[in-house]
Amino acid sequence: MMHNRNSLSPKTLAAAALVASLLAACGSSPPATFYTLASPADSAPAVRTASQGPQTFIEVMPVAVPDRLARPQLVVRSDATRLEVLEQDRWSSPFNNELRDALAAGVAARLGAIDVSRGGRPADQASYRINVELRDFDAARGGRVQAAFGWTITRSDDRRSGACRLTVVEPVSGGANADVVAATQKAVTQAAQAIADGVRALQTGQGGQCSS
Repeated sequence: MMHNRNSLSPKTLAAAALVASLLAACGSSPPATFYTLASPADSAPAVRTASQGPQTFIEVMPVAVPDRLARPQLVVRSDATRLEVLEQDRWSSPFNNELRDALAAGVAARLGAIDVSRGGRPADQASYRINVELRDFDAARGGRVQAAFGWTITRSDDRRSGACRLTVVEPVSGGANADVVAATQKAVTQAAQAIADGVRALQTGQGGQCSS
């Protein structure tokens, strides 16, 4: 009796079926959803008037965040002891980069300033260097977002500086991940406003004063 060399054993067929099912499962995964912290209100360039005085330049440095947050995935609390890293729900860039860009845009919009973090400041103009640290962050669907910020602001010409801390609590309106993002955006907006107030304080000679 002749044997067909092309026939497959039951084990080989089972392995092939397993691989096919895994590939099908991968192919059916839902596409990732991407979010941004940028506020539409801060995206338009600020309109300056002559009464506002000289142009303001800011330098918003990279933002330090807890290690668990330095990733593109959203991180939310599921209960008192567990966190979820959401593979299908992501920031448009790693969270620390997203946070820096949102704060820079927010502060610039409130001051009518130009962010020169990546270059462009005239050599004869002072700038305000802003170093921000996100000291703590906790977010829960259907709960709240709590964010603790700390920052220093330093003038480049006379080295006067100010420092401040701010803890923001924003309710999360629903149980969707988009609701967590919206609450986080509101928290960042509050921080941008407080930082802008700190820059104004330095501009008027009130270095070291914290408005929060």
